[in-house]
Amino acid sequence: MLALTAVTGALDAVGYLSLDRVFTGNMTGNVVILGMGIASEEGLPVAGPLIALGGFTLGAMVAGLLTRGRAAGWNRVVTLTLWTNVIVLAAVATVLTIAAPTGGSVGGIACATTLAVVMGMQAAIARFLAVPDMTTVVVTSTITSFAGETLLAGGLGWVAHRRLWAVVLIFAGALVGALLTRAGVGVPVYVAAAVVLVCAVVGHRYWNRVPH
Repeated sequence: MLALTAVTGALDAVGYLSLDRVFTGNMTGNVVILGMGIASEEGLPVAGPLIALGGFTLGAMVAGLLTRGRAAGWNRVVTLTLWTNVIVLAAVATVLTIAAPTGGSVGGIACATTLAVVMGMQAAIARFLAVPDMTTVVVTSTITSFAGETLLAGGLGWVAHRRLWAVVLIFAGALVGALLTRAGVGVPVYVAAAVVLVCAVVGHRYWNRVPH
Protein backbone atom coordinates (compact mmCIF):
# COMPACT_ATOMS: atom_id res chain seq x y z
CA MET A 1 0.00 0.00 0.00
CA LEU A 2 2.91 2.33 0.70
CA ALA A 3 4.34 1.51 -2.72
CA LEU A 4 1.01 2.35 -4.37
CA THR A 5 0.99 5.61 -2.42
CA ALA A 6 4.38 6.45 -3.92
CA VAL A 7 2.91 5.72 -7.37
CA THR A 8 0.27 8.36 -6.72
CA GLY A 9 2.95 10.93 -5.97
CA ALA A 10 4.90 10.05 -9.10
CA LEU A 11 1.89 10.24 -11.41
CA ASP A 12 0.71 13.49 -9.85
CA ALA A 13 4.15 14.91 -10.61
CA VAL A 14 3.79 13.85 -14.24
CA GLY A 15 0.33 15.33 -14.50
CA TYR A 16 1.19 18.64 -12.89
CA LEU A 17 4.57 19.21 -14.51
CA SER A 18 4.00 17.78 -17.97
CA LEU A 19 0.24 17.62 -18.56
CA ASP A 20 -0.97 21.17 -18.00
CA ARG A 21 -1.05 21.17 -14.17
CA VAL A 22 -3.56 18.32 -13.89
CA PHE A 23 -3.43 16.11 -10.81
CA THR A 24 -4.11 12.48 -11.63
CA GLY A 25 -4.61 11.22 -8.06
CA ASN A 26 -5.07 14.28 -5.86
CA MET A 27 -8.62 15.32 -6.70
CA THR A 28 -8.57 18.02 -4.01
CA GLY A 29 -5.91 19.78 -6.03
CA ASN A 30 -7.96 19.49 -9.21
CA VAL A 31 -11.06 20.94 -7.53
CA VAL A 32 -9.05 23.92 -6.25
CA ILE A 33 -7.36 24.53 -9.61
CA LEU A 34 -10.70 24.18 -11.39
CA GLY A 35 -12.32 26.74 -9.11
CA MET A 36 -9.51 29.25 -9.62
CA GLY A 37 -9.45 28.55 -13.35
CA ILE A 38 -13.17 29.22 -13.68
CA ALA A 39 -12.58 32.48 -11.83
CA SER A 40 -10.38 33.38 -14.79
CA GLU A 41 -7.09 33.33 -12.95
CA GLU A 42 -4.53 33.72 -15.71
CA GLY A 43 -2.85 30.57 -16.92
CA LEU A 44 -4.84 28.06 -14.87
CA PRO A 45 -6.44 25.19 -16.81
CA VAL A 46 -10.12 24.30 -16.67
CA ALA A 47 -10.72 21.49 -19.16
CA GLY A 48 -7.88 19.26 -17.89
CA PRO A 49 -8.82 19.20 -14.19
CA LEU A 50 -12.52 18.87 -15.01
CA ILE A 51 -12.06 15.90 -17.33
CA ALA A 52 -9.56 14.30 -14.91
CA LEU A 53 -12.16 14.55 -12.16
CA GLY A 54 -14.58 12.70 -14.38
CA GLY A 55 -11.97 10.08 -15.21
CA PHE A 56 -11.09 9.49 -11.57
CA THR A 57 -14.77 9.16 -10.71
CA LEU A 58 -15.28 6.68 -13.54
CA GLY A 59 -12.31 4.57 -12.44
CA ALA A 60 -13.46 4.49 -8.83
CA MET A 61 -16.99 3.57 -9.89
CA VAL A 62 -15.82 0.70 -12.11
CA ALA A 63 -13.56 -0.75 -9.41
CA GLY A 64 -16.32 -0.26 -6.84
CA LEU A 65 -18.77 -2.21 -8.99
CA LEU A 66 -16.25 -5.01 -9.50
CA THR A 67 -15.58 -5.41 -5.77
CA ARG A 68 -19.11 -4.74 -4.56
CA GLY A 69 -20.53 -7.50 -2.37
CA ARG A 70 -17.27 -9.44 -2.25
CA ALA A 71 -15.65 -10.59 0.98
CA ALA A 72 -12.89 -8.38 2.37
CA GLY A 73 -9.35 -9.32 1.44
CA TRP A 74 -7.31 -9.77 -1.69
CA ASN A 75 -9.14 -11.65 -4.42
CA ARG A 76 -8.93 -12.31 -8.14
CA VAL A 77 -10.76 -9.07 -8.96
CA VAL A 78 -8.14 -7.03 -7.10
CA THR A 79 -5.34 -8.78 -8.97
CA LEU A 80 -7.01 -8.36 -12.36
CA THR A 81 -7.74 -4.70 -11.66
CA LEU A 82 -4.10 -3.99 -10.83
CA TRP A 83 -2.93 -5.97 -13.85
CA THR A 84 -5.24 -3.85 -15.99
CA ASN A 85 -3.75 -0.74 -14.45
CA VAL A 86 -0.26 -1.98 -15.32
CA ILE A 87 -1.22 -2.44 -18.97
CA VAL A 88 -2.89 0.97 -19.16
CA LEU A 89 0.05 2.71 -17.48
CA ALA A 90 2.50 1.07 -19.87
CA ALA A 91 0.35 2.14 -22.82
CA VAL A 92 0.16 5.75 -21.61
CA ALA A 93 3.91 5.78 -20.99
CA THR A 94 4.49 4.61 -24.55
CA VAL A 95 2.24 7.32 -25.96
CA LEU A 96 3.99 9.97 -23.86
CA THR A 97 7.36 8.71 -25.02
CA ILE A 98 6.59 8.39 -28.73
CA ALA A 99 4.04 11.14 -29.35
CA ALA A 100 5.06 13.52 -26.55
CA PRO A 101 1.70 15.36 -26.45
CA THR A 102 1.69 18.80 -24.85
CA GLY A 103 -0.27 19.30 -21.66
CA GLY A 104 -3.06 21.42 -23.08
CA SER A 105 -3.52 19.37 -26.25
CA VAL A 106 -6.22 16.77 -26.78
CA GLY A 107 -3.60 14.05 -26.50
CA GLY A 108 -2.20 15.49 -23.29
CA ILE A 109 -5.60 15.78 -21.66
CA ALA A 110 -6.45 12.25 -22.80
CA CYS A 111 -3.27 10.90 -21.18
CA ALA A 112 -3.93 12.79 -17.96
CA THR A 113 -7.52 11.58 -17.86
CA THR A 114 -6.46 7.98 -18.47
CA LEU A 115 -4.00 8.22 -15.59
CA ALA A 116 -6.82 9.64 -13.45
CA VAL A 117 -9.00 6.63 -14.31
CA VAL A 118 -6.19 4.35 -13.12
CA MET A 119 -5.82 6.34 -9.90
CA GLY A 120 -9.57 6.18 -9.30
CA MET A 121 -9.48 2.41 -9.64
CA GLN A 122 -6.48 2.21 -7.33
CA ALA A 123 -8.20 4.37 -4.71
CA ALA A 124 -11.31 2.19 -4.81
CA ILE A 125 -9.19 -0.96 -4.46
CA ALA A 126 -7.36 0.58 -1.48
CA ARG A 127 -10.71 1.38 0.11
CA PHE A 128 -11.87 -2.19 -0.48
CA LEU A 129 -8.72 -3.66 1.09
CA ALA A 130 -9.28 -1.27 4.02
CA VAL A 131 -5.81 -1.03 5.53
CA PRO A 132 -6.18 1.74 8.16
CA ASP A 133 -4.73 5.09 7.04
CA MET A 134 -3.72 3.65 3.65
CA THR A 135 -5.93 5.32 1.05
CA THR A 136 -2.97 5.75 -1.38
CA VAL A 137 -4.35 9.10 -2.62
CA VAL A 138 -5.37 11.21 0.41
CA VAL A 139 -2.75 13.05 2.45
CA THR A 140 -4.62 15.79 4.33
CA SER A 141 -6.69 13.45 6.49
CA THR A 142 -3.63 11.27 7.08
CA ILE A 143 -1.63 14.25 8.35
CA THR A 144 -4.58 15.29 10.52
CA SER A 145 -4.79 11.83 12.11
CA PHE A 146 -1.02 11.71 12.55
CA ALA A 147 -0.84 15.10 14.24
CA GLY A 148 -4.05 14.79 16.26
CA GLU A 149 -3.70 11.17 17.38
CA THR A 150 -0.36 9.51 16.67
CA LEU A 151 1.88 12.30 17.95
CA LEU A 152 -0.22 12.64 21.10
CA ALA A 153 0.16 8.97 21.99
CA GLY A 154 3.62 9.58 23.44
CA GLY A 155 6.83 7.67 22.95
CA LEU A 156 8.56 7.10 19.65
CA GLY A 157 5.89 4.95 18.05
CA TRP A 158 5.13 7.78 15.64
CA VAL A 159 8.44 7.17 13.85
CA ALA A 160 7.33 3.79 12.55
CA HIS A 161 3.62 4.58 12.17
CA ARG A 162 2.12 3.96 8.73
CA ARG A 163 0.53 7.43 8.77
CA LEU A 164 3.93 9.09 8.76
CA TRP A 165 5.27 6.81 6.07
CA ALA A 166 2.21 7.29 3.87
CA VAL A 167 3.04 11.02 3.77
CA VAL A 168 6.75 10.38 3.30
CA LEU A 169 6.13 7.95 0.43
CA ILE A 170 3.77 10.19 -1.51
CA PHE A 171 6.35 12.97 -1.15
CA ALA A 172 9.13 10.62 -2.27
CA GLY A 173 7.04 9.44 -5.20
CA ALA A 174 6.45 13.02 -6.32
CA LEU A 175 10.14 13.84 -5.93
CA VAL A 176 11.29 10.81 -7.90
CA GLY A 177 8.57 11.32 -10.51
CA ALA A 178 9.61 14.93 -11.04
CA LEU A 179 13.28 13.96 -11.35
CA LEU A 180 12.51 11.15 -13.79
CA THR A 181 10.56 13.46 -16.10
CA ARG A 182 13.92 15.03 -16.95
CA ALA A 183 14.81 11.77 -18.69
CA GLY A 184 11.46 11.75 -20.50
CA VAL A 185 7.85 12.25 -19.48
CA GLY A 186 7.06 8.59 -20.07
CA VAL A 187 9.84 7.30 -17.82
CA PRO A 188 8.12 7.80 -14.43
CA VAL A 189 4.94 6.27 -15.84
CA TYR A 190 6.87 3.16 -16.90
CA VAL A 191 8.36 3.01 -13.40
CA ALA A 192 4.88 3.38 -11.89
CA ALA A 193 3.66 0.49 -14.04
CA ALA A 194 6.54 -1.66 -12.80
CA VAL A 195 5.77 -0.85 -9.16
CA VAL A 196 2.07 -1.66 -9.59
CA LEU A 197 3.05 -4.93 -11.28
CA VAL A 198 5.20 -5.92 -8.30
CA CYS A 199 2.39 -4.98 -5.89
CA ALA A 200 -0.09 -7.06 -7.89
CA VAL A 201 2.18 -10.13 -7.80
CA VAL A 202 3.17 -9.81 -4.15
CA GLY A 203 -0.36 -8.98 -3.01
CA HIS A 204 -1.85 -11.90 -4.92
CA ARG A 205 0.59 -14.36 -3.35
CA TYR A 206 0.95 -13.08 0.20
CA TRP A 207 -1.82 -10.62 1.20
CA ASN A 208 -4.15 -13.12 2.84
CA ARG A 209 -1.29 -14.94 4.57
CA VAL A 210 -0.06 -12.11 6.79
CA PRO A 211 -1.77 -9.86 9.38
CA HIS A 212 -2.39 -6.19 8.58
